[in-house]
Amino acid sequence: MANNGVPATGKGLIVSFGEMLIDFVPTESGVSLAEAPAFLKAPGGAPANVAIAVARLGGKAAFVGKLGDDEFGHMLAGILKQYGVTGEGILFDQGARTALAFVTLRADGEREFMFYRNPSADMLLKPDELNFELIKSAKVFHYGSISLIVEPCRSAHLKAMEVAKDAGALLSYDPNLRLPLWPSAEEARKQIMSIWEKADLIKISDVELEFLTGNPKIDDENALTLWKDNLKLLLVTLGEKGCRYYTKHFRGSVEAFHVKTVDTTGAGDSFVGALLAKIVDDQSILEDEQRLRGVLKFANACGAITTTKKGAIPALPSESEAFTLIKGA
Repeated sequence: MANNGVPATGKGLIVSFGEMLIDFVPTESGVSLAEAPAFLKAPGGAPANVAIAVARLGGKAAFVGKLGDDEFGHMLAGILKQYGVTGEGILFDQGARTALAFVTLRADGEREFMFYRNPSADMLLKPDELNFELIKSAKVFHYGSISLIVEPCRSAHLKAMEVAKDAGALLSYDPNLRLPLWPSAEEARKQIMSIWEKADLIKISDVELEFLTGNPKIDDENALTLWKDNLKLLLVTLGEKGCRYYTKHFRGSVEAFHVKTVDTTGAGDSFVGALLAKIVDDQSILEDEQRLRGVLKFANACGAITTTKKGAIPALPSESEAFTLIKGA
């Protein structure tokens, strides 16, 4: 056991599958995209953020996905390498560009997205291009739902999940709803739920809970409508209210840490990365409420720290930063 009953970061490989892109963020916060005077480029994409979050905590992470064979694509691959994420699963597409997203934090704190993906390189990943050796060596295989939107990436996603599962990996799913990318809300709901029963661990936000159930109530009864018996853990993150957890034998909530929030981008990815890094070598934690609570408290600390700086990746914390926040609370 390491600090505060939190286990040491595991040595097992965590493979993250999906998209990595460039977020263009206004130099001024609280303005619409049209009003923004200028933009800063920030690397992003939820699965890539999770991989870097794991590596920042001393864990072993790999990213599987496709980038454009362009300056931005090579820049992103370089960032993964810089943070110590294994790049054997990265491919470059000669014909398509790296995806871009213009993201702004409006004055009311909500994010507004405008995506450039028609099609972007990540959408063109084919099943036969996957690095199966890398995927088979994963102890945890993590993914979102953006990779389910279009073919051929959708087939590659389903194949990668199947290969990881057959090799004995724990399947971790964070749908990471981005409605503007889907043809319709109905299609988003249908596809996000289509792989629900394959996962061992699912993390959703309060907003996603409301969207997937069609019910605005953020309570246990509503969350449990999403429970399936194959699940080992269902998590609902509640922003500054912490998170709720559900397993076959117990459920509860863990409080958040109160910090001065600047930008919530990447907080959920930081939370997931921290959780996976702490359970990868000992999944029995998922059946031991006391130890799980310790890990979720640590994950909440990592998520909170990520909101105190602009951008996702530069804000991802080290283990010592997380323990400093926990001790000071």
